[in-house]
Amino acid sequence: MQTFEMSQLSSLRRAHRRDRILRHSLRLLGSITGLLVLLITLFVLQEAWPALQNLGFIRFWTDGSWHPLEGSFGLMPMVLGSGLIALGATAIATPLGLLSALFCQCYGPPLLVVPYRRLLELLAGIPSVVYGFWGLVVLVPQINRLHPPGQSLLAGTLILSLMILPTVALLAIASLAQIPSSYWQGAAALSLSRWTTLTRIILPSARSGLFTAVVLATGRALGETMAVLMVCGNVVQVPSSVFDPVRSLTANIALEMAYATGDHRAVLFVSGLVLLAIVAGLVVMAEGISNQGMSSESVIVHER
Repeated sequence: MQTFEMSQLSSLRRAHRRDRILRHSLRLLGSITGLLVLLITLFVLQEAWPALQNLGFIRFWTDGSWHPLEGSFGLMPMVLGSGLIALGATAIATPLGLLSALFCQCYGPPLLVVPYRRLLELLAGIPSVVYGFWGLVVLVPQINRLHPPGQSLLAGTLILSLMILPTVALLAIASLAQIPSSYWQGAAALSLSRWTTLTRIILPSARSGLFTAVVLATGRALGETMAVLMVCGNVVQVPSSVFDPVRSLTANIALEMAYATGDHRAVLFVSGLVLLAIVAGLVVMAEGISNQGMSSESVIVHER
Protein backbone atom coordinates (compact mmCIF):
# COMPACT_ATOMS: atom_id res chain seq x y z
CA MET A 1 0.00 0.00 0.00
CA GLN A 2 2.81 2.39 0.88
CA THR A 3 4.55 1.62 -2.41
CA PHE A 4 1.32 2.35 -4.32
CA GLU A 5 0.87 5.69 -2.54
CA MET A 6 4.46 6.68 -3.29
CA SER A 7 3.95 5.77 -6.94
CA GLN A 8 0.80 7.90 -7.09
CA LEU A 9 2.57 10.81 -5.43
CA SER A 10 5.45 10.54 -7.90
CA SER A 11 3.00 10.54 -10.83
CA LEU A 12 1.27 13.64 -9.47
CA ARG A 13 4.61 15.41 -9.10
CA ARG A 14 5.57 14.57 -12.68
CA ALA A 15 2.19 15.77 -13.96
CA HIS A 16 2.53 18.98 -11.95
CA ARG A 17 6.04 19.49 -13.35
CA ARG A 18 4.81 18.99 -16.93
CA ASP A 19 1.95 21.42 -16.38
CA ARG A 20 4.34 24.01 -15.00
CA ILE A 21 6.71 23.61 -17.96
CA LEU A 22 3.81 23.90 -20.39
CA ARG A 23 2.49 26.99 -18.64
CA HIS A 24 5.87 28.72 -18.71
CA SER A 25 6.40 27.73 -22.36
CA LEU A 26 3.05 29.19 -23.37
CA ARG A 27 3.80 32.39 -21.50
CA LEU A 28 7.17 32.63 -23.23
CA LEU A 29 5.66 32.07 -26.68
CA GLY A 30 2.92 34.61 -25.95
CA SER A 31 5.52 37.16 -24.85
CA ILE A 32 7.56 36.57 -28.01
CA THR A 33 4.44 37.03 -30.16
CA GLY A 34 3.54 40.25 -28.38
CA LEU A 35 7.11 41.51 -28.75
CA LEU A 36 7.10 40.76 -32.48
CA VAL A 37 3.82 42.66 -32.95
CA LEU A 38 5.25 45.59 -31.00
CA LEU A 39 8.46 45.62 -33.07
CA ILE A 40 6.50 45.51 -36.34
CA THR A 41 4.29 48.38 -35.19
CA LEU A 42 7.31 50.44 -34.13
CA PHE A 43 9.03 49.77 -37.47
CA VAL A 44 5.97 50.86 -39.47
CA LEU A 45 5.57 53.94 -37.29
CA GLN A 46 9.26 54.83 -37.72
CA GLU A 47 9.03 54.54 -41.50
CA ALA A 48 5.78 56.54 -41.59
CA TRP A 49 7.02 59.27 -39.26
CA PRO A 50 8.63 61.49 -41.96
CA ALA A 51 5.27 61.76 -43.75
CA LEU A 52 3.40 62.38 -40.51
CA GLN A 53 5.91 65.08 -39.59
CA ASN A 54 6.16 66.78 -43.00
CA LEU A 55 2.59 66.46 -44.23
CA GLY A 56 0.49 66.01 -41.10
CA PHE A 57 -2.10 63.34 -40.47
CA ILE A 58 -5.10 65.44 -41.53
CA ARG A 59 -3.86 65.94 -45.07
CA PHE A 60 -4.24 62.26 -45.90
CA TRP A 61 -8.00 62.66 -45.48
CA THR A 62 -8.45 66.09 -47.04
CA ASP A 63 -6.42 65.74 -50.26
CA GLY A 64 -8.86 65.13 -53.09
CA SER A 65 -6.83 62.58 -55.05
CA TRP A 66 -3.87 60.21 -54.99
CA HIS A 67 -1.07 61.67 -57.15
CA PRO A 68 2.06 61.27 -55.02
CA LEU A 69 4.42 62.62 -57.70
CA GLU A 70 2.39 65.85 -57.68
CA GLY A 71 2.21 66.05 -53.89
CA SER A 72 -1.38 64.82 -53.49
CA PHE A 73 -1.75 61.99 -50.96
CA GLY A 74 -5.47 61.39 -50.48
CA LEU A 75 -6.04 58.02 -48.79
CA MET A 76 -9.80 58.29 -48.34
CA PRO A 77 -10.81 56.60 -51.65
CA MET A 78 -8.62 53.60 -50.84
CA VAL A 79 -9.81 53.41 -47.23
CA LEU A 80 -13.39 53.44 -48.49
CA GLY A 81 -12.51 50.84 -51.13
CA SER A 82 -10.97 48.53 -48.52
CA GLY A 83 -13.92 49.01 -46.18
CA LEU A 84 -16.57 48.41 -48.84
CA ILE A 85 -14.87 45.26 -50.13
CA ALA A 86 -14.44 43.85 -46.61
CA LEU A 87 -17.96 44.74 -45.46
CA GLY A 88 -19.53 43.35 -48.63
CA ALA A 89 -17.58 40.11 -48.33
CA THR A 90 -18.51 39.80 -44.66
CA ALA A 91 -22.19 40.43 -45.43
CA ILE A 92 -22.15 37.52 -47.90
CA ALA A 93 -19.89 35.12 -45.98
CA THR A 94 -21.51 35.53 -42.55
CA PRO A 95 -24.95 33.96 -43.28
CA LEU A 96 -23.38 31.28 -45.48
CA GLY A 97 -20.79 30.44 -42.82
CA LEU A 98 -23.42 30.36 -40.07
CA LEU A 99 -25.68 28.10 -42.14
CA SER A 100 -22.68 25.84 -42.83
CA ALA A 101 -21.98 25.61 -39.10
CA LEU A 102 -25.61 24.80 -38.31
CA PHE A 103 -25.59 22.13 -41.01
CA CYS A 104 -22.45 20.53 -39.59
CA GLN A 105 -23.53 20.66 -35.95
CA CYS A 106 -27.30 20.23 -36.06
CA TYR A 107 -28.73 18.98 -39.33
CA GLY A 108 -26.23 17.16 -41.52
CA PRO A 109 -25.72 13.37 -41.44
CA PRO A 110 -22.18 12.25 -40.57
CA LEU A 111 -21.60 10.92 -44.09
CA LEU A 112 -21.99 14.46 -45.43
CA VAL A 113 -20.67 16.48 -42.49
CA VAL A 114 -17.17 14.97 -42.50
CA PRO A 115 -16.38 15.61 -46.19
CA TYR A 116 -18.03 19.04 -45.99
CA ARG A 117 -15.77 20.06 -43.11
CA ARG A 118 -12.76 18.75 -45.02
CA LEU A 119 -13.87 20.90 -47.97
CA LEU A 120 -14.04 23.97 -45.73
CA GLU A 121 -10.56 23.23 -44.38
CA LEU A 122 -9.29 22.84 -47.94
CA LEU A 123 -10.81 26.19 -48.96
CA ALA A 124 -9.16 27.82 -45.94
CA GLY A 125 -5.74 26.56 -47.07
CA ILE A 126 -5.85 27.61 -50.73
CA PRO A 127 -3.40 30.51 -51.42
CA SER A 128 -4.99 33.87 -52.13
CA VAL A 129 -3.23 34.16 -55.49
CA VAL A 130 -5.11 31.06 -56.66
CA TYR A 131 -8.42 32.69 -55.72
CA GLY A 132 -7.32 35.84 -57.52
CA PHE A 133 -6.28 33.96 -60.64
CA TRP A 134 -9.61 32.09 -60.73
CA GLY A 135 -11.48 35.34 -60.27
CA LEU A 136 -9.51 37.04 -63.04
CA VAL A 137 -10.02 34.20 -65.52
CA VAL A 138 -13.57 33.08 -64.66
CA LEU A 139 -15.44 35.63 -62.55
CA VAL A 140 -14.30 38.91 -64.11
CA PRO A 141 -15.34 37.93 -67.69
CA GLN A 142 -18.80 36.96 -66.40
CA ILE A 143 -19.22 40.31 -64.65
CA ASN A 144 -17.92 42.07 -67.78
CA ARG A 145 -20.76 40.52 -69.78
CA LEU A 146 -23.22 41.88 -67.25
CA HIS A 147 -21.61 45.32 -66.89
CA PRO A 148 -18.13 46.39 -68.09
CA PRO A 149 -15.30 46.55 -67.15
CA GLY A 150 -15.56 43.39 -65.01
CA GLN A 151 -12.72 44.20 -62.64
CA SER A 152 -14.74 45.92 -59.97
CA LEU A 153 -15.89 46.23 -56.39
CA LEU A 154 -18.34 43.38 -57.02
CA ALA A 155 -15.58 41.03 -58.20
CA GLY A 156 -13.45 41.77 -55.14
CA THR A 157 -16.42 41.32 -52.82
CA LEU A 158 -17.34 37.93 -54.30
CA ILE A 159 -13.77 36.63 -54.24
CA LEU A 160 -13.19 37.76 -50.67
CA SER A 161 -16.51 36.30 -49.52
CA LEU A 162 -15.37 32.93 -50.86
CA MET A 163 -12.01 33.33 -49.11
CA ILE A 164 -13.36 34.23 -45.67
CA LEU A 165 -16.30 31.81 -45.75
CA PRO A 166 -14.21 28.94 -44.30
CA THR A 167 -12.99 31.21 -41.49
CA VAL A 168 -16.53 32.11 -40.46
CA ALA A 169 -17.81 28.54 -40.83
CA LEU A 170 -14.98 26.76 -38.98
CA LEU A 171 -14.94 29.22 -36.08
CA ALA A 172 -18.73 29.07 -35.85
CA ILE A 173 -18.57 25.27 -35.78
CA ALA A 174 -16.05 25.42 -32.94
CA SER A 175 -18.25 27.89 -31.05
CA LEU A 176 -21.39 25.76 -31.43
CA ALA A 177 -19.49 22.64 -30.41
CA GLN A 178 -18.76 24.24 -27.01
CA ILE A 179 -22.47 24.53 -26.13
CA PRO A 180 -23.15 22.11 -23.21
CA SER A 181 -25.23 19.10 -24.09
CA SER A 182 -27.49 19.92 -21.15
CA TYR A 183 -28.90 22.83 -23.18
CA TRP A 184 -30.10 20.41 -25.85
CA GLN A 185 -31.39 17.96 -23.25
CA GLY A 186 -33.30 20.68 -21.43
CA ALA A 187 -34.86 21.91 -24.68
CA ALA A 188 -35.87 18.33 -25.55
CA ALA A 189 -37.40 17.88 -22.09
CA LEU A 190 -39.52 21.00 -22.72
CA SER A 191 -40.57 19.61 -26.11
CA LEU A 192 -39.16 22.63 -27.93
CA SER A 193 -38.78 22.42 -31.68
CA ARG A 194 -35.31 22.38 -33.17
CA TRP A 195 -35.80 25.85 -34.69
CA THR A 196 -36.89 27.29 -31.34
CA THR A 197 -33.96 25.59 -29.61
CA LEU A 198 -31.50 27.07 -32.10
CA THR A 199 -32.90 30.60 -32.21
CA ARG A 200 -33.75 31.00 -28.52
CA ILE A 201 -31.09 28.92 -26.75
CA ILE A 202 -28.13 27.74 -28.84
CA LEU A 203 -27.36 30.80 -30.99
CA PRO A 204 -27.75 33.31 -28.11
CA SER A 205 -25.44 31.16 -25.98
CA ALA A 206 -22.82 31.10 -28.73
CA ARG A 207 -23.18 34.72 -29.81
CA SER A 208 -19.80 35.84 -28.46
CA GLY A 209 -17.94 33.14 -30.40
CA LEU A 210 -19.98 33.78 -33.53
CA PHE A 211 -19.31 37.49 -33.39
CA THR A 212 -15.61 36.81 -32.88
CA ALA A 213 -15.64 34.66 -36.02
CA VAL A 214 -17.22 37.49 -38.02
CA VAL A 215 -14.78 40.09 -36.71
CA LEU A 216 -11.70 37.95 -37.41
CA ALA A 217 -12.96 37.16 -40.91
CA THR A 218 -13.46 40.88 -41.52
CA GLY A 219 -9.89 41.49 -40.38
CA ARG A 220 -8.64 38.92 -42.86
CA ALA A 221 -10.66 40.55 -45.63
CA LEU A 222 -9.15 43.95 -44.81
CA GLY A 223 -5.63 42.55 -44.99
CA GLU A 224 -6.01 40.59 -48.23
CA THR A 225 -3.76 41.80 -51.07
CA MET A 226 -3.17 39.57 -54.09
CA ALA A 227 -6.73 38.50 -54.86
CA VAL A 228 -8.02 42.06 -54.49
CA LEU A 229 -5.20 43.44 -56.60
CA MET A 230 -6.00 41.01 -59.42
CA VAL A 231 -9.78 41.49 -59.69
CA CYS A 232 -10.68 45.00 -58.47
CA GLY A 233 -9.24 47.13 -61.28
CA ASN A 234 -6.97 49.29 -59.05
CA VAL A 235 -8.49 52.68 -59.94
CA VAL A 236 -8.23 55.22 -57.12
CA GLN A 237 -11.78 56.53 -56.87
CA VAL A 238 -14.86 56.50 -54.67
CA PRO A 239 -17.14 53.95 -56.38
CA SER A 240 -20.65 54.99 -57.36
CA SER A 241 -21.81 51.39 -57.97
CA VAL A 242 -20.63 47.84 -57.36
CA PHE A 243 -19.44 47.63 -60.98
CA ASP A 244 -16.87 50.43 -60.60
CA PRO A 245 -13.18 49.51 -60.21
CA VAL A 246 -11.58 50.37 -56.87
CA ARG A 247 -8.20 50.18 -55.20
CA SER A 248 -7.63 48.97 -51.65
CA LEU A 249 -4.90 50.11 -49.27
CA THR A 250 -3.14 46.75 -49.45
CA ALA A 251 -3.18 46.72 -53.25
CA ASN A 252 -1.84 50.28 -53.31
CA ILE A 253 1.10 49.30 -51.11
CA ALA A 254 1.88 46.25 -53.25
CA LEU A 255 1.70 48.22 -56.49
CA GLU A 256 3.79 51.24 -55.53
CA MET A 257 6.25 50.20 -52.84
CA ALA A 258 8.80 48.93 -55.40
CA TYR A 259 9.48 52.40 -56.86
CA ALA A 260 8.29 54.78 -54.11
CA THR A 261 10.82 57.17 -52.55
CA GLY A 262 10.77 60.03 -50.08
CA ASP A 263 7.35 61.18 -48.86
CA HIS A 264 5.68 58.79 -51.29
CA ARG A 265 7.30 55.80 -49.58
CA ALA A 266 6.55 57.17 -46.12
CA VAL A 267 2.87 57.65 -47.00
CA LEU A 268 2.66 54.00 -48.03
CA PHE A 269 3.82 53.14 -44.53
CA VAL A 270 1.11 55.46 -43.21
CA SER A 271 -1.34 53.26 -45.16
CA GLY A 272 0.08 50.24 -43.37
CA LEU A 273 -0.26 52.05 -40.05
CA VAL A 274 -3.94 52.76 -40.78
CA LEU A 275 -4.51 49.10 -41.61
CA LEU A 276 -2.78 48.03 -38.39
CA ALA A 277 -4.99 50.38 -36.38
CA ILE A 278 -8.19 49.10 -38.02
CA VAL A 279 -7.32 45.42 -37.57
CA ALA A 280 -6.15 46.01 -33.98
CA GLY A 281 -9.46 47.72 -33.25
CA LEU A 282 -11.35 44.73 -34.65
CA VAL A 283 -9.31 42.29 -32.58
CA VAL A 284 -9.85 44.31 -29.39
CA MET A 285 -13.57 44.48 -30.15
CA ALA A 286 -13.75 40.72 -30.67
CA GLU A 287 -11.81 40.06 -27.47
CA GLY A 288 -14.04 42.41 -25.47
CA ILE A 289 -17.24 40.83 -26.76
CA SER A 290 -15.85 37.33 -26.18
CA ASN A 291 -14.94 38.17 -22.58
CA GLN A 292 -18.34 39.78 -22.06
CA GLY A 293 -20.05 36.65 -23.34
CA MET A 294 -17.97 34.43 -21.06
CA SER A 295 -18.79 36.66 -18.08
CA SER A 296 -22.50 36.49 -18.85
CA GLU A 297 -22.38 32.70 -19.12
CA SER A 298 -20.50 32.50 -15.81
CA VAL A 299 -23.15 34.62 -14.11
CA ILE A 300 -25.91 32.38 -15.50
CA VAL A 301 -24.14 29.23 -14.32
CA HIS A 302 -23.53 30.78 -10.87
CA GLU A 303 -27.17 31.77 -10.53
CA ARG A 304 -28.27 28.28 -11.45
